[in-house]
Amino acid sequence: MTPHPSGKRTRRTVLNMTLVAAACAFTPAAFAQGATAYPAKPVKIVIGYPAGGAVDFVGRVVAEALMPHLKGIGVIENVGGAAGAIGAQRVVDSAPDGYTLLVGSTNELTATRLVNRSQRYDARKDLTPLGLIGTSSILLVASPNSGFKSLDQALVALKQNPGKYSYGTSGVGSTLHFAGELLKQQTGVFMTHIPYRGVAPLLTDLVGGNIELAMVTPSAAIPFITSGRITALGTTNPQRLAVLPNVPALAEHPQLKGYELVAWFALMAPRNLPSDIATKITTALEAVLRDPAVRSKLDGAGIQAATRQPDMAALLETEDARYNKLVKFAGMTN
Repeated sequence: MTPHPSGKRTRRTVLNMTLVAAACAFTPAAFAQGATAYPAKPVKIVIGYPAGGAVDFVGRVVAEALMPHLKGIGVIENVGGAAGAIGAQRVVDSAPDGYTLLVGSTNELTATRLVNRSQRYDARKDLTPLGLIGTSSILLVASPNSGFKSLDQALVALKQNPGKYSYGTSGVGSTLHFAGELLKQQTGVFMTHIPYRGVAPLLTDLVGGNIELAMVTPSAAIPFITSGRITALGTTNPQRLAVLPNVPALAEHPQLKGYELVAWFALMAPRNLPSDIATKITTALEAVLRDPAVRSKLDGAGIQAATRQPDMAALLETEDARYNKLVKFAGMTN
C-alpha cells in the first residue's frame, strides 16, 4: 500500500504464463464461429502503486493465477500516485466491459476519499466489486536507536514524553496512518506523524534512526525484522500472525483491548459491468483463492486470503463509517 510520489508513473507487464492458454483460446476457428465470449482481448489489471509494494505483490499473485482460469491474457499496469487514487480513477473512467480491472486496497477504495477533497470518485458508487482478495495486518515497528524492545516500553515513553517521538507511514490518509491514529486514540499518547512517499524511504529512515516508530505492512517489514534491523512491537490484527508468531497483537495490551485495523485488498471493475462478465470473473477469483499455492504465497507475506466472500457493498459502507470517525479524531483533511 505504498503511495507513489506525486505525479503519475505507469508500468506495464504482460503475464507471459497466460500466452499459451490464450493462444489456444483465440484460434481462427473460434473467430470463424463469431465467438464473442469474454475475454476476447487482453485484460488490463491496474494497480495504483509502483512495483514492489504490498498491493503490487497481491495483484501479481492473483493476476498470474486468475488469467488461466479466464483463458485470457493479462497485462499489469502500475499507475502510481495519490495513495492509489490515480489508478482507481483510471478504472472508474474506463469502459465497463471487463477489460480494465483494479486490484485495489483500503486506501483508494475507502480512506482517500475522506481526506482528499480533490478525489472525484466514490468506490461505493463508481466501481463494481468483484470480490475480496484478502486482508493484511499492519505492524508497529521500532528503530534500534529508539531502545524500544516491547510495546509496553514504547507506550510508557510516549506517555511520559508527549510529542518527543515520531512515527512514519507511507502517507497521509493511508491505512498505515489510520492505524497509528487509532493507537493514539485508544491510548491517549501523542506522537508526531511523519508521512513518507513510500515504504522504502520510510524503512531507510527507521533503520537509520531518523524516526523512532513506524506503521508498515508485513510484506515490506519482515526482511528487516528477521535480520534484526528493526523491532516489531505489535500487529494490528486481533490475532498473532503465523509468519511472526512471537510478535504480539496490539489488542493483547491492556490499553488496547479491542484494537483491530487491517488493510484489505479487492478486485474491482467500472460500474455497470454486465452481470455475466462479473459472475465469470468472480467465479474465477474464488477458484484462485482456494488454490493452496496462491494461499501459500500470500501467507508468506502476512496476507490472509479470503475464505468466504462478504457483501462488498456492506463492507465498503462499514469501512467508510469506521474511517470517518478516525478522520474526525485526527483532523485528517486537506
